[in-house]
Amino acid sequence: MPSLIDPILRRRAKQFTKLVRRSAVAPLKGRTGRPVLVAAGETAITFIGHSSFFLQMGGQNIVIDPNFARWLFVLKRLRRPGLRIRDLPAIDVVLVTHAHFDHLHRPSLRAICRATRAKGGRPRLVVPTGVADLVSDLGFAQVIELEWWEHFRHEGLTVTHTPARHWGARVLSDHHRGFGGYVLRAGRESVYHAGDTAYFNGFREIGRNLEPDIALLPIGAYNPPSFRNVHASPADAVQAFLDLGARWMTPMHYGTFRLSHEPMDEPLRLLAEEARRHNIQERVVVMPEGVTHLF
Repeated sequence: MPSLIDPILRRRAKQFTKLVRRSAVAPLKGRTGRPVLVAAGETAITFIGHSSFFLQMGGQNIVIDPNFARWLFVLKRLRRPGLRIRDLPAIDVVLVTHAHFDHLHRPSLRAICRATRAKGGRPRLVVPTGVADLVSDLGFAQVIELEWWEHFRHEGLTVTHTPARHWGARVLSDHHRGFGGYVLRAGRESVYHAGDTAYFNGFREIGRNLEPDIALLPIGAYNPPSFRNVHASPADAVQAFLDLGARWMTPMHYGTFRLSHEPMDEPLRLLAEEARRHNIQERVVVMPEGVTHLF
């Protein structure tokens, strides 16, 4: 048995070392901006980077999967965060899709909580079931755990936790932790953040049940092909968008950290090709980091 396992481990270690070396020598790109704050009845989204977004909808300020880290352990961040925490308004609700280190970044969560409290706010944190123990000491006024299809209401905002095809363990021994995405609704406006996920038939059910208008969908970390068991390729993301029946698609989970072996510019290029093939290019909104987009 060791003779079979050792070559696999050596190959994976060699692949990971290659990712680390490429990240270490790559220059930092992108720009950091300031969010444009909108009126209570407007919906605006600002891409921070990777899977992190600042949303304004229903008069609420929301951050999803905030990660402002310069390094993800030994992987260097390749694009600057689109916003600075100090430039954010007081945050009402923070959503974390799962416990992986690139999505649940404790220093970023703590900093957002402290900045909001300094501005007189009392931020709430929503996480999947089994994740609260990882964030209970960060200072949030309330930590809410959700199962798939359960929802949380805060003033005019409803947050529904949705299924995904991924996994939730933060380390090797905690597979009990949940994972998924969220649909946020305020009045007639709705936004779906898929979290990390591969393509699966659940997108149709999410679209049928919750009818999101805007879909934030992952398009990176799909090479080698086995990674598509847990991550979506650009083609997968386009099919997910069509299954959802959403009006707009915005890509995420690409370009910030080198997590897999496709060229860093490939996800957006393949997304553009897929969008043209399906004649939906005018419905795909690629957001530069730090630029607020009003819907």
